[in-house]
Amino acid sequence: MVESKVEENRMLLQRLKKKKPRFLNLARYWRLGAVKSWRKPRGIDNKQRLKLKSRPKQPVIGYKNPDEIRGLHPSGRKPVIVHNVNELRSVAEKYGEGAIVYIAGTVGRKKREAIREEARKLGLVLAN
Repeated sequence: MVESKVEENRMLLQRLKKKKPRFLNLARYWRLGAVKSWRKPRGIDNKQRLKLKSRPKQPVIGYKNPDEIRGLHPSGRKPVIVHNVNELRSVAEKYGEGAIVYIAGTVGRKKREAIREEARKLGLVLAN
């Protein structure tokens, strides 16, 4: 667990400053267009597998964020998706001010307005 709020803020800032490359090996699949997910290079003479300087970077464990802040919103709050007012109330009980709320995309306009009103009363932060 994070020892203090200062330490957590330091880790969040470190995560925001760290630049990560886009891990796509597009040169290998140029006929298919942009490949959406990473494929590990396995060819015997593959230059990217050999980690040559001119080739794109490969994913390695060093790019991983600290466990304490993985999955957190840049504000340091835990993101939670809600579908109705009851879920919103349970989020307020469980996390309090430590959560940032996203209203699910499948929620209609009337229920969305009710969730916004309830979030304002409970003092929760809405992201959308």
